[in-house]
Amino acid sequence: MPVSPDNFKFIQQFAREAAALVIEPGKEYLIETRLTGMSKQAGFATLDDFLTQLRTNRTATLFHEQVIDALTTNETSFFRDFHPFETLREHILPRLIEQRAGLRRLAIWSAASSTGQEAYSIGILIREHFPQIRDWNVTILGTDLSPTVLAQARQGQYSQLEVNRGMPAPLLLRHFTKVGTKWEVKEDVKRMVEFRQMNLFKPWPILPMFDIIFIRNVMIYFDVETKRTILKRIRQCLQPQGSLFLGAAESTMNIDPAWTCVSLGKSTVYQSTPALAAVA
Repeated sequence: MPVSPDNFKFIQQFAREAAALVIEPGKEYLIETRLTGMSKQAGFATLDDFLTQLRTNRTATLFHEQVIDALTTNETSFFRDFHPFETLREHILPRLIEQRAGLRRLAIWSAASSTGQEAYSIGILIREHFPQIRDWNVTILGTDLSPTVLAQARQGQYSQLEVNRGMPAPLLLRHFTKVGTKWEVKEDVKRMVEFRQMNLFKPWPILPMFDIIFIRNVMIYFDVETKRTILKRIRQCLQPQGSLFLGAAESTMNIDPAWTCVSLGKSTVYQSTPALAAVA
């Protein structure tokens, strides 16, 4: 049975208010695909009955959290798109290591980190190519809205299929341990990464100043005003001359003029422009 117009409208509004997710008209199939199993597990005869309960009983907070979790897209892989990591290795990190030689610290943020592959990919890249900073204070923060994906990220265990997606065999053998049918990230990389729950749409907690921020393939789900707000907040926690990586289909153009687009290798990197940031 298809979702009723009232319940679809409710889900559209709820997703926008809770997580700034934009569900366009015509995406009823998305709601049905992602929430039907949940409704059956909760004991409802139909998905519409389940959504009616959510719509009329705003105290069902556990169900509300589960719905947002289910509606959030958590597509990720190790070294996803490859080129940003190549740019990180060849251009960004060598420059930062030279600049930070006195402080001996680096801070990196993987926002919307999903099950952790991006954050661990950064840690593995540093361990592989920059042994000279092994004794530095290098911190990688991974954040995500979903407690479900964060639980797997903290555990750091991945199926054979998951490691096959982007993880070269030599790196797999050096930085993972086989645990039953899964592969677990080794402790020296795990210690570099911390995972926290965070809703990019809600007020942000106090964050450190980061040298590098990855927030890739998530702002495509937000409206322009939300993108503008997030980009402004990012400027406030990015070091001067720090680097922002967005997804290939994302840009600051026509959204926030206080960013400069820089081509490095095969990647586009964004840097805050101080004079423009002061008035933006």
